[in-house]
Amino acid sequence: MKVKAIIGSTSSTSYNLKLVEYMRNRYADRLDIVPVLINDLEMFSIDIENQPPANVQAFKDDVKDSDAVLFAVPEYNFSIPGALKNAIDWLSRGGRLELQKKPGFIVGASMGVFGSIRAQLHLREILSNPALAPALLPGNEVYVGSVHEKINEAGELTDQATIDFLDAVVNNFIAFYEKTKGTVNA
Repeated sequence: MKVKAIIGSTSSTSYNLKLVEYMRNRYADRLDIVPVLINDLEMFSIDIENQPPANVQAFKDDVKDSDAVLFAVPEYNFSIPGALKNAIDWLSRGGRLELQKKPGFIVGASMGVFGSIRAQLHLREILSNPALAPALLPGNEVYVGSVHEKINEAGELTDQATIDFLDAVVNNFIAFYEKTKGTVNA
């Protein structure tokens, strides 16, 4: 299953990117996880929505060319980063609706103890917009709090409880995908 992982942080030292890279390696036998960076996307504007810049079109095509989507979201000021909101705005406009009914799930890591809970709540609310509306895995929220204490210099998770939980969520997502894949827009 080809999973495009939208990295919600633009930081070169993003823990969310490290988490996705860890997942990419750990689950390579079952998921083809490809990180999708949003660092250079032009700001959304209705003036250019029907003729987006080349990098925006490449981003939209990249997300469309997937079986599923993974959102890796940090928390900034109790919400999602502005760059992630901008990327999502591009996915909701311009005629093609790349996310509708596409199976997806969300993970989030932060140095705070709550691990992006508020950001994920806001992200789920945003994604509930009918112009987006991916088929999100319910009841399997991944909040990796105090991530700086759970990941080593090599980018590997070291906290066994977190690893076990992530294993369970990935297994649940694969089963969820199998149930929902017939409803994905072609």
